[in-house]
Amino acid sequence: MRHVIFLLEKERYALPLADIREVVVPPEQWSRVPRAPDAIRGVINLRGRVVTVVELRALLGIASEGAPSRKIVLLDRGRRDLGLMVTEVEGIEPIERVSPAPGKPAGSVRGVARLKGLAVTVLDPEGVDASVAGLFGSK
Repeated sequence: MRHVIFLLEKERYALPLADIREVVVPPEQWSRVPRAPDAIRGVINLRGRVVTVVELRALLGIASEGAPSRKIVLLDRGRRDLGLMVTEVEGIEPIERVSPAPGKPAGSVRGVARLKGLAVTVLDPEGVDASVAGLFGSK
């Protein structure tokens, strides 16, 4: 199965290509959502569609080391889009085998894989979507 490989800070992550609509560069103009959780960066208008944009590292609890988020990966969630801010997109690669992640399972993480000798954390699109929905449910 082919996956989109991207960086959050210096760590590699992947999402199934079938769940990605596109990758875009963040716009200059943002609309902040009042009283939204910190992980919610805001909303953007992308060709007439309102897209909620989430800082993925904040959603996953990754401390920011200063590397700016330079891309938005759009998850295709049917009638709505969800944008995930990532540091950089590396490309599309086949991932054959995903092993369970060590430690306590997280809803957003499907497992880990090896790609060209490097570890890649494979995310679960439904788990990421549920984590974002949980942010709004807790407010």
